[in-house]
Amino acid sequence: MQNFYAMSVSIPFFSNYWHLITRLGEVQYLLPAALGVCLVLIRSDGTRLLAVRWLQTLLIAAFITLASKIAFIGWGIGSARFNFTGVSGHAMFAASIVPLLVATLASRFPQGWQKLAVFLSFALVLLVGVSRVAVGAHSASEVIAGLLLGSTASAMAIAHKGLPRGSWNQYVPMVVLAWLVLAPFQTPQLPTHSLVTWSALQLSGHAKPYTRTDMMREHHARTARQPASDLKGKPFSTG
Repeated sequence: MQNFYAMSVSIPFFSNYWHLITRLGEVQYLLPAALGVCLVLIRSDGTRLLAVRWLQTLLIAAFITLASKIAFIGWGIGSARFNFTGVSGHAMFAASIVPLLVATLASRFPQGWQKLAVFLSFALVLLVGVSRVAVGAHSASEVIAGLLLGSTASAMAIAHKGLPRGSWNQYVPMVVLAWLVLAPFQTPQLPTHSLVTWSALQLSGHAKPYTRTDMMREHHARTARQPASDLKGKPFSTG
């Protein structure tokens, strides 16, 4: 991930548009499109179970992501060794939603073309993940965790019933495509981090949120106090 990021920042297009690319993983952008497509899938007997499984796996992935963030902010449960403070929500939502959106939009194409479209969608998902590192929002470990979690969710939905095959009025893909193209420029950014922080403080009863800076400062303080000889052969302590 870090090597890919190092190469991509040297490409003018990527370096100039990271902040736009990263918006492609926002929940207020992806979730309405996913819910809209699920409503279409549920109406057909052949794709109803796929829609249900997709919503189930998406809900589980979202819960794990939220729990990891609350655990760190509220109780400091993370890893200084891997610079991990919680699963990247942008990476998770992109990986769990984009491939199935693309698969549904391409469901009227020959199956070979549909599979190619899904494969290319994962390349876009990876780009969204790299953008989170590029804009300084997440570490590589947090993005990788989000990509793995989201990809598992979408893969489980597809494995249950296969790629969606169906035919519906052309207005469906047109509306979804219009949303996907225009929404990053129109939808406001939601204060999701503030809401998660407030929830973590309410649940933990702490007055201040635990931060990455706190974790790394405590980690450096522990390693500075511990003799170098004691560090050899011992497992790394996480913050």
